[in-house]
Amino acid sequence: MRYITLTLLALVIAFAGFSLCPSKNSDKNKMDHPTHIKFETSMGNITLLLYDDTPLHRDNFIKLVKEGYYDGTLFHRVINEFMVQGGDGDSKTAKAGQMLGGGDPGYKVPAEFVYPKHFHHYGALAAARQGDQTNPERASSGSQFYIVTGKVYDAQALDKMAKQREYRFKQNLFMQLAAPHRKELMKMQIAKDTAGMEALRQQLIDSVEAEYAKAPIKFTDEQVKAYSTVGGTPHLDGEYTVFGEVTEGMDVVEKIQKVATDRNDRPTDDIKIIKASIID
Repeated sequence: MRYITLTLLALVIAFAGFSLCPSKNSDKNKMDHPTHIKFETSMGNITLLLYDDTPLHRDNFIKLVKEGYYDGTLFHRVINEFMVQGGDGDSKTAKAGQMLGGGDPGYKVPAEFVYPKHFHHYGALAAARQGDQTNPERASSGSQFYIVTGKVYDAQALDKMAKQREYRFKQNLFMQLAAPHRKELMKMQIAKDTAGMEALRQQLIDSVEAEYAKAPIKFTDEQVKAYSTVGGTPHLDGEYTVFGEVTEGMDVVEKIQKVATDRNDRPTDDIKIIKASIID
């Protein structure tokens, strides 16, 4: 039970500032006719497959491509052995050295986690988003995306990562389940009812364990195989929507991830998406 590290006093204090916040498809988008997008970039072409079981992201991406939204945008954030990110509309007119990452169409796309079927393997296409504190629903940016490069992990590293993810899941669930008991906990604290507080704590722990048992957080055999051979970014799984993958042009993505960048991870020489188009 070591994952519950908060003392009950600390839990009461923690709650003082705690809050819980969350088109019609064309024939191209049918399961028997998957959609492919081609990015013509200043470093070569990249072809993307959009998944049909993440329809909100698929249709939004298609809409933006048709509107020419991505034409002229930059890969504005590049981290070697991690990912390359683009889709900031403000990057079209960005000056050299300008910090980017805040541009979008002015809306978000609801999260579509199809996990573990879709995960952050090498070449995965996923949606960028704001952090959990300001975006607890984990809704995606209306336009920004990233392509995973990542790195290869051995079995020991993957096991350690899985345990860390389990710990975070249980800790977050514990806090969510405890939230409705805030007033009760405060009364117990004032009354110095340690027995009552411990009983409630154990009740919450039992609820967490029961909920976790329904869907344990473990890497599937497919994930282990991918992460231990071609690589990826497993720590992002279940946190960001994966809605496609690269089918051609990972050699171009590899070249992009290795370019020189500034302290904000922006390439020192602009890498532009010249044109985005639907090729199916």
